[in-house]
Amino acid sequence: MAECDGNCNSCASKNTCSDTKKLLAQQDKKIRENMSKIKHKIVILSGKGGVGKSTVTVNLAAALNLMGKKVGVLDADIHGPNIPKMLGVENAQPMVGPAGIFPIVTKEGIRTMSISYLLPDDKTPVIWRGPKVSGAIRQFLADVAWGELDYLLIDTPPGTGDEQLTIMQSIPDIDGAIVVTTPEEVSILDVKKSITMARMLNILILGIIENMSGFVCPHCNKVVDVFGRGGGEKAAKEFGVEFLGRIPLDVKAREASDKGIPMVLLDCKASEEFKKIVERIVEKVEGKKE
Repeated sequence: MAECDGNCNSCASKNTCSDTKKLLAQQDKKIRENMSKIKHKIVILSGKGGVGKSTVTVNLAAALNLMGKKVGVLDADIHGPNIPKMLGVENAQPMVGPAGIFPIVTKEGIRTMSISYLLPDDKTPVIWRGPKVSGAIRQFLADVAWGELDYLLIDTPPGTGDEQLTIMQSIPDIDGAIVVTTPEEVSILDVKKSITMARMLNILILGIIENMSGFVCPHCNKVVDVFGRGGGEKAAKEFGVEFLGRIPLDVKAREASDKGIPMVLLDCKASEEFKKIVERIVEKVEGKKE
């Protein structure tokens, strides 16, 4: 069926268009009901790929979990789903029941959902166009039995396309977005686009996190600048948003991440910074509502 243009000029018939609108309205109702059980919804954005946004998402979730919060992570990166691997549950398969699709729960208690769980193996690509990708994201929002959560973090792919638009327009009462960048100028350029998009959709920017901000020397444990420093803070000042903090590169943390262990569970500089950042986010989000 041709994609609806809103005027029934592309549909096979007006009845078909009407049926589609009814189905979407029903799904919108299910999304509202599902999301109403979740206190805080936060979207994690990055204008550019390769800045470590999924790593940041996983560790924010793990840090919130350490604080005693009930946390879920939705992997909305349909074409490049990495969340299950980073949480050590990549071989799990979700169960389906009358209540919907049950999220995979990590040993720490973090609930997760990803298209990765539904693929036959890790070599299978998702070769879908935008409308089908958006449909999958909406289904995760409507049909996954998230239950009652304190926080749902939504990990998005880089850019300002269908996935981000679907999430920000479908989820009611989003608390805000966190933007992840690396220090260099090429990343900051794309960050500005993400911030502008969120504001056009009336989504609050909770702050900017500068990832890969220096390298922790394994010999002296000091942070050495590699990609520069301060780009994220500069962008935060330009847009009048909070700079949440810097996360350094750490060999120990990278090795743990490859094994599905969030770095906040380690004794390292990256872990310390994540915990400080999460304290700021909780204060900002929960203080705003209370």
